[in-house]
Amino acid sequence: MSLQSNDGHVEAPSDAAWRRVLAARGTGTLGGGVGARSRALFGPLLAAPGERFAIGQLGQSLDGRIATSTGHSHYVNGRPAIVHLHRLRALVDAVVVGVGTVVADDPALTVRHVEGDSPARVVVDPRGRMPAAARLLADDGRRRLVVMRPGVASTLPHGVERIELAPGADGRIPPAAIVDALAARGLPRLLVEGGAATVSAFVEARALHRLHVAVAPLLIGSGPTGLVLPPIDRLDDALRPRARCYALGEDVLWDLELASAGGTANRST
Repeated sequence: MSLQSNDGHVEAPSDAAWRRVLAARGTGTLGGGVGARSRALFGPLLAAPGERFAIGQLGQSLDGRIATSTGHSHYVNGRPAIVHLHRLRALVDAVVVGVGTVVADDPALTVRHVEGDSPARVVVDPRGRMPAAARLLADDGRRRLVVMRPGVASTLPHGVERIELAPGADGRIPPAAIVDALAARGLPRLLVEGGAATVSAFVEARALHRLHVAVAPLLIGSGPTGLVLPPIDRLDDALRPRARCYALGEDVLWDLELASAGGTANRST
């Protein structure tokens, strides 16, 4: 079996240990003084400068829901999961969301609950739906980028970078093209944070190296689900990533090791 379990509480790094993790972000080398579970969770994000790495993140209920049927989602997961998400933000070059998340939640996408710098903010907005007053477009010294189809009319605030990419045969902008375009602009390490459709598209395209799923002890019963992938006929065709799970407060964090981006996930034997 390729499925591995390593249950236990996610250790909250001490201030000194977390600073070592942040320092390693610039070197790709994680030294001593960092606990084993923190090393397992955060170490893979510390790619050498210029090396590409993409991690996705989802928070959901036990029954796979990310919100109620009315769209209410604050908050499915507890505070420890939110803190963990901010640690991921602090370790990447850019955080990527779809425009649907911006319209629904108006996130700031900054690092607030832990020590560390906020990443660049990227919105995938093929048709130019981005509200000009969106909080993540605020000029706070961090790069802001919007990915659009060529020729789409849009009024963006001063300083926001526009990336034009052609859609694929399915009408969507290919995740691999987004990864390439961001790497070419000096943003090789990515956190794909939401929403569900955007994370699902990156998983389907095999454009993620890792996926963190925080599952809350909550039964919502209806509403949108997290991952939605193309249908399969047999379980033999299902993705079966290498997995580790940890207690994250009352939530359970699944750390899923996908194949190298562009490859295929591990399957059971």
